[in-house]
Amino acid sequence: MRALVSSVLPGLVLVILAIGAAQGAELPAPERLPRTNLMVFRGEDNRLKPVLTTNDWLRRRGEILKGMEKIMGPMGAMYRGPLEPETIEEKDMGEYRQRLITYVSEPGSRVPAYLLIPKGASANDRRGAVLVLHSTDQEYGPRVTVEQVRTNYRAFARELAQRGFVVIAPAYPHQGSYAPDLKALGYRSGTIKAIRDNARAIDLVEKMVEVKSGGVAALGHSLGGHNAIYTAVWEPRIKAVVSSCGFDSFSAYQKGDIRGWTSERYMPALLEYQSKLGEVPFDFHELLGALAPRRVFINAPLQDSNFNSESVDEVVSSAIAIYRLHGVEGNLKVAHPDCGHDFPSRERETAYELIETVLGKPAVPSRMSDTKKDG
Repeated sequence: MRALVSSVLPGLVLVILAIGAAQGAELPAPERLPRTNLMVFRGEDNRLKPVLTTNDWLRRRGEILKGMEKIMGPMGAMYRGPLEPETIEEKDMGEYRQRLITYVSEPGSRVPAYLLIPKGASANDRRGAVLVLHSTDQEYGPRVTVEQVRTNYRAFARELAQRGFVVIAPAYPHQGSYAPDLKALGYRSGTIKAIRDNARAIDLVEKMVEVKSGGVAALGHSLGGHNAIYTAVWEPRIKAVVSSCGFDSFSAYQKGDIRGWTSERYMPALLEYQSKLGEVPFDFHELLGALAPRRVFINAPLQDSNFNSESVDEVVSSAIAIYRLHGVEGNLKVAHPDCGHDFPSRERETAYELIETVLGKPAVPSRMSDTKKDG
């Protein structure tokens, strides 16, 4: 695993700004604050100021959210009407019950999802809940999280249910059999629709008698890896985040070709920035910082053909300054297995142990460490 070292530049900028502030000489804030230096914010007088307190950081974080909305579309007020869950299919999987359900995310939109409930979970034995977000798969959607239907798509939902967690795995827009009419529903991107669908999935599990209060965890791979981050930035009920093969900086992605991010199901508005990547209104440096002080584990394989692991380290190096500001530098961790676009067993075990630390370890005999390893 590579050592996580903080960039020297943000620290130097912070010192310079602090000295300037003491002398009454803050610089005018640029239109786009530096993505690699999170330790500055825009003052009310539009002067660039150093982040010295968590309240200062909240000013910068608010600007990050506005940057996300500029590309994704407005988050808006969440619909909180009846969820009206319907069970399409139910299976006894031995250690848990598996349901294919649908639920109402908003009027005109019913989301398919897998709901896994460990046997023994009850009002007297409440369990932690995990939001599991699937990889890109137009044929199967969230099914890839409950059974091994693809070589490198691990069945995370199944493994977490075997460990005793209640799991909900909703479909992503235009994946599997889920095809909401985004324009008719008023969305500028599939990304913001997914965030809202995921928030409603949390609403659903929170109402279950088998689920204990206090928040949930989110885990995803590839598409699910950045979907988990996006959702957690907006959703404070997510207390732990696991992102596998989910990101690098936009400028590093595919050597600067961001067209893979710009289809209707992702963020079409990003295409405007293809020739001016430095002006994209948000980046993953800022999103990881916006997750602080929560626990975050990142799986970034060395041979990942989708996302550059060196760029991931640069992103983490910038974001860790905010964790240090909160006094929890150790809450942001990254692993670099020597493999391709995959989430190997050792890194999954680390992720599951993190979730157990945050949500509590269910008292069940089945552990992933007792099962057959990948390959």
